[in-house]
Amino acid sequence: MKITINITRIKRLKIAINITRIVRYFRQNLGAPFVIVFQLLLLVCAALLIRGYSTLADEVAIYAYYSLVIGVVLQLVSFLRHEEGVEETEV
Repeated sequence: MKITINITRIKRLKIAINITRIVRYFRQNLGAPFVIVFQLLLLVCAALLIRGYSTLADEVAIYAYYSLVIGVVLQLVSFLRHEEGVEETEV
């Protein structure tokens, strides 16, 4: 069984990134960068554990946890700040 793909029929995928929307998202959600750093640090921890560096992975996991805590607190602040803005506009 032979499978062929006609490349001329496949359209190019065009990805448009709106930088202003990304910047606005991070301004409204102050904790988002810290949560992203948390996720990246967890990936680093997994890679370190695979390589056998469990002591270093434990240290990185502690910093990842700190980043998550900071991110959640900042998200709470953002949420409360957004709620105050909604109440002021409704009055």
